[in-house]
Amino acid sequence: MINAIPLEFTGGGLDGLFLIFGLIMFGPAILFLIIGAILYNKKKKIAKILFILAGVYLLISLGVCGVMLSGF
Repeated sequence: MINAIPLEFTGGGLDGLFLIFGLIMFGPAILFLIIGAILYNKKKKIAKILFILAGVYLLISLGVCGVMLSGF
C-alpha cells in the first residue's frame, strides 16, 4: 500500500496548472478588450458592452480564482 498524497510533486510539476489558472483568469477579459477596441470606431454600443463584460469577467475571475489560489 502506497502512503502518498496524490498532489505531492517533487519536481515542480505545478507550472502548467498555474498557467491554466492564469489563462482562465485573464484570457477572456483580454479577448473582450481586444474585440471591443477593434469594434470601437464602427459599433460603439457593442464595444462598450464588451468593455463592461471584460471588466465584470475580470472582477469575478480574480475573486473566484484568487480565493482558490490563496487557499481559503
